[in-house]
Amino acid sequence: MIHFKIQFIAVVAIMIATGTNAKNMNNKNNTAAQGQVIKNGKLVYSEIVINATPEKVWKVFTDFAAYPQWNPFIKSFSGKPVVGGNIEVLLHLPGGKPMTFKPLVLQYQQNKELRWIGKLFVGRIFDGEHTFQLKDNGDGTTTFIQYEHFRGILIPFMKQMLDVQTLNGFKLMNEKLKERTEHQ
Repeated sequence: MIHFKIQFIAVVAIMIATGTNAKNMNNKNNTAAQGQVIKNGKLVYSEIVINATPEKVWKVFTDFAAYPQWNPFIKSFSGKPVVGGNIEVLLHLPGGKPMTFKPLVLQYQQNKELRWIGKLFVGRIFDGEHTFQLKDNGDGTTTFIQYEHFRGILIPFMKQMLDVQTLNGFKLMNEKLKERTEHQ
């Protein structure tokens, strides 16, 4: 624990000395990816077109009990996603160790959107507002959009994890959701 505190103090000192903050770390300005809580910061974004209606995609996406069978990114999801309530999510980044989070649900709109915010320890150290959206393309297909806005003093030191591992986790999940939905 002492080692972590020393590293944390060093990180803060480097950020102060270099003028680094979450507001000057945007990697993408995608107007479709708007945060409710985190307006600025690092954005990781992925989407995929699924040959199914939003209702069918939503049914597969929200069958949380089946996640261990097919989802390579979110290995488990427990609790009821009620706005203002907490859920428990076990994430497994490609090439990384599984991590358990207990995010707060910000939005749950059937066939359209699930959004939560998770924090490491206390706010503004490493926060992530994760969003899943379903867009009806009007032709029997659905665009499944997954993105996360990150903020906090640890963001500059997590570039590899966010730009590679997190993005790859999103893409793997999206591909498996597409495969599972289209073959059911």
